[in-house]
Amino acid sequence: MAAAGIAFLTAVELGDLLRRRQASSEEIVTELLGRIDRLNAELGAFITVCGQAAIDSARRADRALARGKPRSPLHGVPFAVKDALWTEGVRTTNGSRLFADFVPREDATAVARLRAAGGVLLGKLNMTELAFGGTLAPPFGMPRNPWDPSRTTGGSSSGSASALAAGLCPITLGGDTGGSIRLPASFCGVVGLKPTWGRVSRHGLMPLAEPFDCAGPLGRTAQDVALALQVIAGRDAKDATSSDQPVPDYARAARRGARGMRVGVIRELMESDLLDSRVACLVVEALDMLKRSGAAIEEVSIPLIRFSSEIYVATAEPEVAARYRRDLVQRAGDIDVLPRRRLLSASLVPAALRARILPLREALQGQVDGALRSVDVLAAPTAPTAATPIAEPPSLTSKEEAWLGAVAGRSLFTNPFNVTAHPALSVPCGFTAEGLPVGLQLVARPFREDETLRIAAAYQAATDWHRRHPEI
Repeated sequence: MAAAGIAFLTAVELGDLLRRRQASSEEIVTELLGRIDRLNAELGAFITVCGQAAIDSARRADRALARGKPRSPLHGVPFAVKDALWTEGVRTTNGSRLFADFVPREDATAVARLRAAGGVLLGKLNMTELAFGGTLAPPFGMPRNPWDPSRTTGGSSSGSASALAAGLCPITLGGDTGGSIRLPASFCGVVGLKPTWGRVSRHGLMPLAEPFDCAGPLGRTAQDVALALQVIAGRDAKDATSSDQPVPDYARAARRGARGMRVGVIRELMESDLLDSRVACLVVEALDMLKRSGAAIEEVSIPLIRFSSEIYVATAEPEVAARYRRDLVQRAGDIDVLPRRRLLSASLVPAALRARILPLREALQGQVDGALRSVDVLAAPTAPTAATPIAEPPSLTSKEEAWLGAVAGRSLFTNPFNVTAHPALSVPCGFTAEGLPVGLQLVARPFREDETLRIAAAYQAATDWHRRHPEI
């Protein structure tokens, strides 16, 4: 099969080919490694490529498949992971010079589970530095959007979405503390899921703000994401905060269709002054398509969602600043100007403010829970705009512009659900006139990721946005 054909097949399709012995894992991995070699210099999606180790792993997968003993539907399927997730014997930089020489002695649990399921690790993916805001001069290259290399991929799981959109890898893992899976998924036109906090082990995910941090999968389709989540979800003795809630059959849920589902459109986000009218139109069209697919659509109100960024900044960001206080003092020059500025600002937030904000966080959680009592999922744009141009230092006329353009403005629609710990997914729902992808965000009750996957899969069954690929 031609490389371009392999490059844009879904993980489900690749798994089917492998089980029918119509392609080998080694052939697939070799083709993708060649594609990475050709395109990564332009896209900056990968920091580290595993190369021969990936080919060796693919050969082992092929031998198991030849014996008729696949470990999972993803056996022999390549994957890559954000460079904030530990990988045994492979450096894990967290996108920063601070960790440029860090080589973990074990895999993160999510990585270990994908390997145990027969997945083949291709490499480590680029990200915004420390997973904390924009990075003007990334130490491992600027991640670029395959749809328009002058545009941002979003962050912080930048390479996790870019690699998928460019056909470099069929499944990736990212991390999401304030939108870091969903924003890149929206900007690059792929599916990205932030699970419920505790649904996926955080062991080996380099921490940012632990009460908000989540590891989760990205893929071209909801079915791909369902297969990956099936593997990585569940209780882990290495993470005391991981949940022992039963793990449902996500792939089955993704096949059930939208008929009978109730979708609540969040009024406050659809009426936001920040929302680009073109994005709003595409989201409305997506909701109309869901209605034609059998879902009931209604409006819901979550008044406190307007204050989610204030809640997030007061509760999450001081924790990040405390984590990197020593580095700010001893190695400030090794941290890019934007994350450094953000860390310094967060270190000035009074501890008393966090205590005063916590009741507001609980009230917001209550409002989201209340809205979800009358509907199965909530819906809103993933981001208020499509991908914006990559920020250049001369174009930033003020500190405020740098903050809004590179950090806060992009996450205003995603961070509410890190604050409340609800699962949230972004699915591509169309393109702007400039050819840039737009994402629809779906939010469900805690541990009901299956509901978001069900709606997303039904929408993708009725549309072909996920079948469109950048000309790269």
